[in-house]
Amino acid sequence: MRSGHATTVLAALLVLFALVAPTDLDLFTPAALLRVPVEALLGAVLLLVLPRRWRRPFSVGCGALLGVLLVVKLLDIGTDYVLFRPFDLVLDWPLLTPAVDYVDVTLGRAAAVAAVVLAVVLAVALVVLVTRAAVRLGGLVAAHRTTATRVVAAAAVCALSAPVASHGALTMLRDHGRAVAVGLRDRSAFEAESAVDAFGDVPGDELLTALRGKDVVLAFVESYGRDAVDDPGVAAALDGGTRRLAGLGYRSRSGFLTSPTAGGGSWLAQATLLSGLWVDNQQRYRTLVSGDRLTLGGAFRRAGWRSVGVVPGITRAWPEGEFFDYDRIYDSREVGYAGPRFGYATMPDQYALAAVQRLERGPRDEPVMAVVPLLSSHAPWAPVPSAVPWDEVGDGSVFGAMVAGEESPDSIFGRDPAEVRADYGRSVAYSVDTLVSYVETYGDDDLVLLFLGDHQPAQLVTGPGAGHDVPVTVVTRDASVMARTDGWGWTEGLKPAPDAPVAPMSTFRDRFLDAFR
Repeated sequence: MRSGHATTVLAALLVLFALVAPTDLDLFTPAALLRVPVEALLGAVLLLVLPRRWRRPFSVGCGALLGVLLVVKLLDIGTDYVLFRPFDLVLDWPLLTPAVDYVDVTLGRAAAVAAVVLAVVLAVALVVLVTRAAVRLGGLVAAHRTTATRVVAAAAVCALSAPVASHGALTMLRDHGRAVAVGLRDRSAFEAESAVDAFGDVPGDELLTALRGKDVVLAFVESYGRDAVDDPGVAAALDGGTRRLAGLGYRSRSGFLTSPTAGGGSWLAQATLLSGLWVDNQQRYRTLVSGDRLTLGGAFRRAGWRSVGVVPGITRAWPEGEFFDYDRIYDSREVGYAGPRFGYATMPDQYALAAVQRLERGPRDEPVMAVVPLLSSHAPWAPVPSAVPWDEVGDGSVFGAMVAGEESPDSIFGRDPAEVRADYGRSVAYSVDTLVSYVETYGDDDLVLLFLGDHQPAQLVTGPGAGHDVPVTVVTRDASVMARTDGWGWTEGLKPAPDAPVAPMSTFRDRFLDAFR
C-alpha cells in the first residue's frame, strides 16, 4: 500500500473512531466500533452539495469540532471511571486541580507535571490530527464526487437495512448541550435553595437540647460506601464491633444516606451533610461557603458546645473553613504529627482520633462537638497502618516503624483489580476497627459517635452500575439519646441491613436537629 493510501486509511479510521467511540470503557467492544456513523454520511452529503469555495472551510470546521468532541469523550471516560458520570463542561473544570494533587501525592511531583503536560499535548494533538484527517477525507470526497456518492448511498442502505447505524456523536452533543444549559442555570437555582433554612433563626437554647452535656464526634470515613458492607473483612469488623461495643453497654443503629458524589469529591459530601443542601458540584460548593448557611458545627456552637474541625486532609491555607463555623480548625500541620504518610493519608486514623482526645475532649469540661474526616481508607488504599496501644500513639513517630508512604505508593490503575479491592476492604476495616477501639478506650456515658461514608469508591472497586449510597451509624450508651432515633427505622448494630432506609445526605442536618431539638 502506497504511503498516500495508508494515510487516507488512517485518517478514515481516526474520524470513524472519533464518531463511534463510546464514552464508557465498559461499552468498548468490536460491535460498538464497527458501526456506520450517520454524522459522516450527513457530512459527506453536505460536501457534495456545497459550492467549491465552502468545502475546505466546512471540512476544517467539522474536523475541529470532531477533535474537540473526541477530547470531551476522553474526559467523559475518565470522569465516569472515577465519579460514575460524564464530565460537566461547565462545573467540573475545578475538579482537575484535586486530580493533579492526587497524582502528586501518590506518584510524585514529576508524574503530576508529566500528566498535565501530556494531557495538554494530547488534547491539542487530537484536535489537530482529527482536523487534518477530516480535511483529507473532505478533499477526496470533493475530488471523486461520483465514487463518493455511490459509497455514501451504499453505506446509507447498509445502515438502514442492518442495525449498524450510529448517531452517538449527535447524541453526545445534545446531552452535553443540555448539561451546559443546566449548569449555567444551576447557580441561581442553588442560591434560591440556600435562602430557605428551617433552622437558620432558631435560638441556641432551642437547639440540640436532648444532647446537652454530650460530646459528639462526627467522623467521615473516606470511600466507605454501600459496597464496603459486603466486603468480608469490613462485614467482620462491623459485626465484631457491634458485639464489642454491646459488651460495654453501647447501642448502635445504622442506615444509608445517598451521597451527592461517588469515587471522589469528599468535600462535596461533607458540605452536603453539614449544610443540609445538595452540593454535587464545585460551583455549588463555592456558592455555599461564601454564604452564611447554618451548619451542624454552627448549630452546636450556637447551642453552647465547643465546635471543632480536625481535618488531616488539609495541608495548606483553607479560607473556606470559616464557613463551617468552628471555634477551632486543626489541619494536618496543627496536630503535631511526626510520623510518615500512609499512601494518600497524611496520618493514620488512629492519630487523628487521638488528636481529638488530646487536644479537645481530654482537657475540657465543656461539651465538645468534633468533625473529623478520616483518610486511611482513601485511594490507593495501601499501605494500611497497624493499630498501636492508644497510650503509645504520642506524636505519631511510633508509626515510623511500619511500611508507610515515604515512597510514592502504587497507583490503583494498572494493578490487578482483585488486589485493589482487597486493599480497599482492609483499609475500610482498619477505619471501622479504629473507631470502635476509640469508643472502647475513650467512650463514656457522655459520648455520642456518628460515623458515615462520604462516597462510594471508584468503579475499579465497585464495578459498573454502583449507586451513591453510604452507610451511616450512631453509637451511644445513653438510651434516651438512642430513643430519639426510633423513628428513623435504622438497623440495630454497626452494619446496616441491605433494606435499611435510604435518605438523601442533604436531609440529615434537618433530621438530626429535629430529632434532638
